[in-house]
Amino acid sequence: MHGSLPKIPGAKLPGGTPGRPSRLPLTLRLALRELRGGLRGFTVLLACIAIGVATIAGVASLSRSLSDGLAREGRRILGGDVTFGLVHREASPQEKAFLEARGRVSAVGFTRAMASAGEKGAALVELKAVGPDYPAVGALTTEPPMPPAEIFSARDGVYGAAADSALLARLDLKIGDRLTVGGAEIVLRTVLVAEPDKIAGGIGFGPRLMVSLDALRATGLVQPGSLNRFVYRVTLPTGDDAAVERAMTEARSALPEAGWEIRSRLNADPRFARSIERFTQFLTLVGLTALLVGGVGVANAVRAFVERKRASIATLKSLGAPGGQVVGIYLTQVMLIAGIGILGGLVVGAVLPFALDAAFGALLPLPLNPTLAPGELVIAALYGVLTALAFAIGPLGRAHDVAVSGLFRDTVDPDRRWPRLRYLGVLGLALAGLLALALTTAYDRGVALIFIVAAGLAFGLLRLVAFGLMALARRLPRPASAAPRLALANLHRPGALTPSIVLSLGLGITLLVTLSLIDANITRTLTRSLPAKAPSLFFLDIPSRDSAAFDQFLGRAAPRGKIERVPMMRGRITALNGVPAAQIKAGEDAAWVLDGDRGITYAEDLPDGSRITAGQWWKGDDAKKPLVSFDDQLARSLNLKVGDQVTVNVLGRSLTVTIANLRHVEWRNLGINFVMVFSPGTFRGAPHSDLATLTLPEGPDAALEARILRDAAKEFPAVSSVRVKDALDAVNDLVGKLVFAIRGASAVAVATSLFVLAGALAAGHRARLYDAVVLKTLGATRARLLAAYTMEYGALGLATALFGLVAGTLAGWVILTKVMHLDFALDLSGGLLAALLAVVVAVGLGLAGTWRILGQKPAQYLRNLAGS
Repeated sequence: MHGSLPKIPGAKLPGGTPGRPSRLPLTLRLALRELRGGLRGFTVLLACIAIGVATIAGVASLSRSLSDGLAREGRRILGGDVTFGLVHREASPQEKAFLEARGRVSAVGFTRAMASAGEKGAALVELKAVGPDYPAVGALTTEPPMPPAEIFSARDGVYGAAADSALLARLDLKIGDRLTVGGAEIVLRTVLVAEPDKIAGGIGFGPRLMVSLDALRATGLVQPGSLNRFVYRVTLPTGDDAAVERAMTEARSALPEAGWEIRSRLNADPRFARSIERFTQFLTLVGLTALLVGGVGVANAVRAFVERKRASIATLKSLGAPGGQVVGIYLTQVMLIAGIGILGGLVVGAVLPFALDAAFGALLPLPLNPTLAPGELVIAALYGVLTALAFAIGPLGRAHDVAVSGLFRDTVDPDRRWPRLRYLGVLGLALAGLLALALTTAYDRGVALIFIVAAGLAFGLLRLVAFGLMALARRLPRPASAAPRLALANLHRPGALTPSIVLSLGLGITLLVTLSLIDANITRTLTRSLPAKAPSLFFLDIPSRDSAAFDQFLGRAAPRGKIERVPMMRGRITALNGVPAAQIKAGEDAAWVLDGDRGITYAEDLPDGSRITAGQWWKGDDAKKPLVSFDDQLARSLNLKVGDQVTVNVLGRSLTVTIANLRHVEWRNLGINFVMVFSPGTFRGAPHSDLATLTLPEGPDAALEARILRDAAKEFPAVSSVRVKDALDAVNDLVGKLVFAIRGASAVAVATSLFVLAGALAAGHRARLYDAVVLKTLGATRARLLAAYTMEYGALGLATALFGLVAGTLAGWVILTKVMHLDFALDLSGGLLAALLAVVVAVGLGLAGTWRILGQKPAQYLRNLAGS
């Protein structure tokens, strides 16, 4: 028992020839010989490993392709090598001269405006104004095709435009129709199909209307304090990376007070890049979930494999093979089979970006650059190897110390001893490797750590549920009827399916309940609770000189409506306590405040929907000092407190103010509020526009809102009007797409759970067959056995569903309240349906396998048992 297998001179060994022994190690030779029988019985193992690895590899490869696409197309996305953005104003002659000295400059302006089509109505549009050399990089695609100079030229005092097809559909327009934007008349000359720099423009709430810079100036919308943004794109003579960095450094040092937002083609859209990284992490965790759930399938498959190889193991040990060598032979075999699944998953993951590009490349709005990502594929392969090793070593390790007689006896009395320390050590190292890999490759290690802890808790709790269910079944009184008595015994007997079924089914139900709660709460938050509290209409860019007249207009249009109006400007935080914003490492929940310009205001009184949490609101002479009130949650994330200094750039001037107080802001009522509210003395007299809201007393009224929008566009063409419902619909559409993507990705984990469940049931095939033979010999009918198995699977499904509902609800609460910062409402309608379906699937799969087993004739198996 402690020697090694004898070597027979001249024998033909696996992989060798007579008289010429193979140079392969004996363990590997025997493992390869075992594999000659094919992969029968390893379908679940292959599927579980392949699905998980394919998900991780595919997500990583797609992310790499998108990142490479951003890097490759950075110049096209930006429209140049470096861009300089300004808010509220165009560049001064000095600033233009500085930029023109560095390279070829093209200017683009952005603003929101109302496009009026007379009696057909008015619509909010994202107005983009371009220069005569647009696009400097890439091509503008229109239908019918027209050169930009022809599209945007002025004819008889009327400027041309290219419009998104959505605008034509919304206002029932066609090519050749005219619109009024501000004080200018615009003619639609073509339909906008694609912009080379669309990603850099961000997400808008209205369809695109593209005009010339001259047309924008003719509208009268470019006023001091109006919410316009001008971007100056510089194409450098050389364009190498060093020249790009040098141009950015010179701009910051030569014109520090300009207040422009600088981007380069080296990181064309950092916010979009961060979004890719975040979503990649989420999908990678989904893939890891599928892999871990699949690990249960690996353990079940290996356990069934050991059962099938029981005679071979007994033979090897009786011939003197040590336990370690036996474990090594079959572990090698399992890892070779897992390698096939890993290879298949890697192939699918590597091909995914190329397949998407071939099928949808022309339709994708993203710069996809399909490429092989060796580093990412290696990481996915490591995930697969470590998962297979972690879940296979336990079932294999138990065979080390079992005597030959014990191996034969395990048919009816399985051994449940723990594996040796060496195998537990391998298990620990594999789990530590998975932990280290998940943390080191994570975009947000905090989220990854939460996932790891949650996964560990889920596995541990499900094991406790299984053991508790078995203990309860063992202590319950035996029913008088045969079928219930057999079902109860099956729950706790040696070799019971309870642990494997509870684990595989429980993980799937927990995931389904969590997703249904997140889906329901996001939908409720966006579609039900907000509109009841929110204003009906927002009005932007109200010229301060027209503010009183605009109030009177709204008073006539909606006499009982509630009108709120505040001054509004745009400003960028450039430093906190003297530290430049670019050097501050802010958390993900606060980084957006430092990235780009923010809306700001000043006020005498505390805004509605706010309450002071630290400091005091300014009164009397304090209102004349340069002070600011800051959102308390963001202040905590940025390590700010009362008395700290904040430097902002507004209208090209930098101003340092003191934090007078922190306030809690209720953002979800969609009322007027800002991250930063300044004291009146800070900006008194500065040019600005106003922001106003109108809340209708009877709630949303589509007809009245449409009439107000149309009349406002006629009487106040410079004012942009936004229906809150339209804005919410746009957000709902975006969130809906994200939820759909999450559902699709999570379906991978759910599908893996089904594979694992099927594998768990298949792993018990041998024991079920043995039971069926004995019981049918003793006179049990198929109907009675089916009734017993239905009760067994039903009890397991119901107990697991109960756990899944509780665990899924807890997980949903944590994600919604701690990660997404949303209110939580218990809505188990979707979760109950998911749990019920899972129980039906479990019972159905169990009975499907049992029906086949019960159809076997006992005679041949009794002969085999007698012969053994």
